[in-house]
Amino acid sequence: MADDLRKERSPGIKLLLASLIGFVLMIPLLMVYLLVSDRQSQSQTAQAAINAGWGGPQVLAGPVVVVPYRTMQVQNEEVNGKTISRTVEVERMLYISPVENRVATGMKPQERRKSIYRSVLYEADVKGSATFELPSDLDRFGVTREELLWDRAELRMGASDARGLTKGGRLVANGAALPVQPGKGPGATGGQGFFAFLPWSGEGRLVVDYGFGLRGSRSLSLVPRGGQTRWEVSSSWANPSFGGSFLPEKREISDKGFTAAYTVDKLALGQAPVASEDLGAPMIDDGSGNGYSGAVVASTTSGTGELISGQAPAVTVGLVEPVNLYSKVDRSVKYGFLFIGFTFLTFLLFDIVGGARVAAAEYLLTGAGLVLFFVLLLAFAEVIGFTAAYIVASAAIIGLLSAYSAAVLKSWRRGYFIGAMLTGLYALLFVLLNLEAWSLLIGSVLLFAALAGVMYATRNVDWSSVGRREVAG
Repeated sequence: MADDLRKERSPGIKLLLASLIGFVLMIPLLMVYLLVSDRQSQSQTAQAAINAGWGGPQVLAGPVVVVPYRTMQVQNEEVNGKTISRTVEVERMLYISPVENRVATGMKPQERRKSIYRSVLYEADVKGSATFELPSDLDRFGVTREELLWDRAELRMGASDARGLTKGGRLVANGAALPVQPGKGPGATGGQGFFAFLPWSGEGRLVVDYGFGLRGSRSLSLVPRGGQTRWEVSSSWANPSFGGSFLPEKREISDKGFTAAYTVDKLALGQAPVASEDLGAPMIDDGSGNGYSGAVVASTTSGTGELISGQAPAVTVGLVEPVNLYSKVDRSVKYGFLFIGFTFLTFLLFDIVGGARVAAAEYLLTGAGLVLFFVLLLAFAEVIGFTAAYIVASAAIIGLLSAYSAAVLKSWRRGYFIGAMLTGLYALLFVLLNLEAWSLLIGSVLLFAALAGVMYATRNVDWSSVGRREVAG
């Protein structure tokens, strides 16, 4: 009786059954998607542990001359319900940006591993020369030369993660080496860095030569300020990313590394040469997609009592991994429903048009094999890399499902057809993952071709009929 009922199942019911099983398989597919997210989170935790003793993404800022000055300020106080205004003398800081700053940076990359996870680290050699000059119309900026306390002038240089300053720093003002002290970096680096007391009275030009070694990971950013900033950066890393507020004017990338040159002019920055507020931390994107910010709300006060204003613009060079395996696995999982849909559709056509009989359990087991591909891909990719993992996982699933399909469809010829179809699908998915810009177009054309093929193959099917055979009257 059960066999008779199975024979009498209409093509429409078979289509509905296959669709329902396909929707059920979306649940384990979603679980795989969450698994990828969890493994990526574990990878980031491991990378943070690797970077902990070395240094994180670095932001460079400076040099900048900081001079305290005294000025009168009106303060309002409420006494016995009345507002009383009084004028008091307060001390503020004047931040003097260079009229020209030339920086050259060489980055020496290396990879460190913890278990199966790795992180890109670097050692940077930073050298530069900056020229300072007080504006001739300084009083128009609300400060006079007489108010400036030059005996407490400081020259500040910043690196956002002071753990990376392992090779000391050098500051030379007009040919005289200055003893450097830790801390008091510019606001753009959160006060991290080093400084030196500056023997300058504001007369004439001040030429500052500087240099230091710096350790960091993933990215290096520079905060331009003042008149004109020129930054040349080079590295043997062959997979850089360029981001931030400005892109390089010139760049060369090869298998041996890259070089990039930036020129940022004062008009592009929109900053005054002197200011009573320092710049806040910039928004940084290190190329991995994980942007972060140390921005301070405009016109707030830093821990040293100095005013911080807004976010500073920055240029960023990231040392990215050539293959971000988690993002590729994540994208591949999103195509999982296509694999399930095409395979089930092929089974359905063999059932309705070819005369094979496919049970619900056989649909379910086949779908489980297709979902397992993504688990295998993720597991192997963390150990042997994405491309090799893709080959291993797809070969395993194609072999398994080809043999199983031959048994279910009662024909090795049909099993070979399923294997060929899956080979084409996996090859197409690999192309889509590597040609992200064309993925929508290729996928749309593929779906159109598949729909046209199904329409042609089922053009004579009576979806409401019961059974494949008519009983002779």
